[in-house]
Amino acid sequence: MQKFEFIIRRLLTSFIVLIGVSIMTFFISRVVPSNPAELFIGPKARPDDIERVSKQLGLDKPLPIQYGIYMGELLRGDLGQSLGTKRPVLTEISSRLPATLELLISGMFLAVLLGLPLGVLSARWQGKPIDVAVRITSIVGVSMPAFFLGLILQIFFFRDLHLLPLAARVNGELRFSNPLLEMTGFFLLDSFLTQNWVTFKDVLLHLVLPSITLAAYPIGLIARMTRASMLEVLEQDYIRTARAYGIGDTVVTYLYALKNAIGPTLTIIGITFAYALTGTFFVEVIFNWPGLGLFTVRSLLGLDYPAIMGITLFGAVGYVFINLIVDLLQAGVDPRISLE
Repeated sequence: MQKFEFIIRRLLTSFIVLIGVSIMTFFISRVVPSNPAELFIGPKARPDDIERVSKQLGLDKPLPIQYGIYMGELLRGDLGQSLGTKRPVLTEISSRLPATLELLISGMFLAVLLGLPLGVLSARWQGKPIDVAVRITSIVGVSMPAFFLGLILQIFFFRDLHLLPLAARVNGELRFSNPLLEMTGFFLLDSFLTQNWVTFKDVLLHLVLPSITLAAYPIGLIARMTRASMLEVLEQDYIRTARAYGIGDTVVTYLYALKNAIGPTLTIIGITFAYALTGTFFVEVIFNWPGLGLFTVRSLLGLDYPAIMGITLFGAVGYVFINLIVDLLQAGVDPRISLE
């Protein structure tokens, strides 16, 4: 019952936050010095066409009325029509979301798989060479810009070693030799379910470089946070008591200490995941990945304000939902945390 009440309170406060985000994005988009009707028609728009489209889009009405119309459409699930593609923004987001999520899940899986053990090892062997190596690696991962790392990986693995593909999600030639039957939009999953192993291998190879590029920053954050939390927990009295009873160091480190130190790391993982949901711009541009990031960059360059507003709201919803999940996971892992 307490958990249900907590979820209801968080959803109510989240709704207020989303309303605030919608107000800010709506009015900021109207301040941008551009004519949406002219952008919608194209570069050869005539004055009478601009006037007609302005009335069609409701741009001739006062801003409060425009916002009311926008909110009414938003509550019905209508995010507007993209000025660049002339398609519904919701359709654009839903069609590109699987590509972004596939890259995001792969990158975060790699980040957790490497960052968590590195942080534990660094804390366990504090002051030793492995601790120094992990800290240097973490600093490099956090400090290096994604676009620079992506370019370096492309030069090294594609141009010099000829081991991995340069960009895109899949080799275009496979559309004719081994066409992929799309079921979920996740190419790796679809090729696995349809047992298209040639495409599965190609998709997996295309995922390697962008996943490493995306994972570099969270690996550093997760490793540093895990190390800091583990060092604090390893100094507790119950850890000394467990060691005094002769319990193995591995059991003490991974069963007792890590369980109580994982809370802050879960927060970092959740925040990083939410940030990466709409922060994959550089990675998707560098690797020509047809996801939300690439669509967002093109929308920003084209001043496509309905698309920008839709993506902003989608990112806000992602932040709210992921933070809620992280809070529930922390309460489940650490009984000291109360959902009040």
